[in-house]
Amino acid sequence: MKLIHKFNKMSNCSTRELKMVEVYPYSMPTAEWMIDEVKKVYPDADVEVFDTTGSGDHWFVKIIDSSFEGVRLIHRQKPVINHFKPHIATNYVHALDLKCWTPEQALERSGETPFSPHEARRNEFVGVQVRRPNKEE
Repeated sequence: MKLIHKFNKMSNCSTRELKMVEVYPYSMPTAEWMIDEVKKVYPDADVEVFDTTGSGDHWFVKIIDSSFEGVRLIHRQKPVINHFKPHIATNYVHALDLKCWTPEQALERSGETPFSPHEARRNEFVGVQVRRPNKEE
């Protein structure tokens, strides 16, 4: 109980949220686990997941569901984000790159690849990049 209390203070996470999370002390999420969790939110969706860093905590998640038709992007993603909040609070899952598409959108964007800010720049960086001035210069 001391460990949970200490963690709660560090993460501003309530004990109630922690009890909702299955704790796996020496493992990281698997692709199967991620798919099962997303299917709890969108049971009829086609779900593809990709571990972007190989460490099991950064995930590219593609969800294709016809129920997304006419629904704004934020309203497609929010149920998934809310479902994963307890897992993010305990750092079991660190990052999610969500793509929530209709079947038509999936066909249009079939070549889109996962975004990983931690990659060693093998592709040209796309997104927001913050550069801090070097104090020695």
